[in-house]
Amino acid sequence: MDWTDTLAELIRRTTSDLPADAEAALCRAVDVESPDSQAALILRALVENTALARQQSTPLCQDTGTLTFFWEVPPGTDTAALEQAARNAVARATHNGWLRRNTIDTLTGRSVDSNVAEGCPVCHFEQRAADGEGSCKTPRSMGVPPMKHGQDARATPVRKGFCKSPEGHAAGIEVWLLQKGGGSENMSRQFSLPDETLGAGRDLEGVRRCLLHAVWQTQGFGCAPGVLGVCIGADRAEGFLVAKRQLLRSLDDAAPEPELAALERRVLEEANALGIGPMGMGGTTTLLGVKIAARTRLPASYFVTVAYLCWACRRRGLRVSSDGSLHWLN
Repeated sequence: MDWTDTLAELIRRTTSDLPADAEAALCRAVDVESPDSQAALILRALVENTALARQQSTPLCQDTGTLTFFWEVPPGTDTAALEQAARNAVARATHNGWLRRNTIDTLTGRSVDSNVAEGCPVCHFEQRAADGEGSCKTPRSMGVPPMKHGQDARATPVRKGFCKSPEGHAAGIEVWLLQKGGGSENMSRQFSLPDETLGAGRDLEGVRRCLLHAVWQTQGFGCAPGVLGVCIGADRAEGFLVAKRQLLRSLDDAAPEPELAALERRVLEEANALGIGPMGMGGTTTLLGVKIAARTRLPASYFVTVAYLCWACRRRGLRVSSDGSLHWLN
């Protein structure tokens, strides 16, 4: 299996093929708005754009975003090789036109033509615990046979031998890709509670006030209708990472904690009653989803971190089973 080829295909799918749950949410939103309204017109254009992008393998949006790979790997995995494969794949996807030249050197202001640079793409690795037999303890089947890696003519070759269990079988790897555009990234926020200006205390009611304030301040600048990924607690840096990970969740799921699930539903309902609507042009569809997670915190800190995602919920994943078969995850 060539990881560069596989990840390049992951990028193609992510950038051009909106997940089914997000497309269904847009279609439902069309039915909710008044047929002749500006909101309905915008939503119908988004649905049409979604179909065209899928048919033509072209980007859903001209801003192909920051590419963030979330990896789940077993002990002993050669993460440097996986990261290099991701870099190779980004260079190839850019060459093929699936990604815009979207990376700017901050000091010189010049474009990085391959979209590959220090810290770009972003890769986060999480190691799965293994039991005494060397297999990964995970609720999902993860496994991959020994891998054979090809070489990208425009990039550094990838080394062989990512990870083997004591029995000699390669252990499994799962990866998710999130593409988040600059407009939505600009609308991400972090609050420190208590916040007297919002009347927000250190409780879920205070969190609710923060989230609705974030939506109101965003208006249409984040290319609404959007999705909120939220982390309550943690430190500042971890809060943004956890909040962004929530954007990988299906729009149809709910937080496992009943109080957070209830808060997700309430904020979604109240945000859509603000009248902001698609692209800030008015209407009843301002958010498509709210996804909240909670982490522990220090006694002195209470952060509420909001990662805003635009209507183009560009997220895809893949898993390779122990028999070598590839499973695409929506």
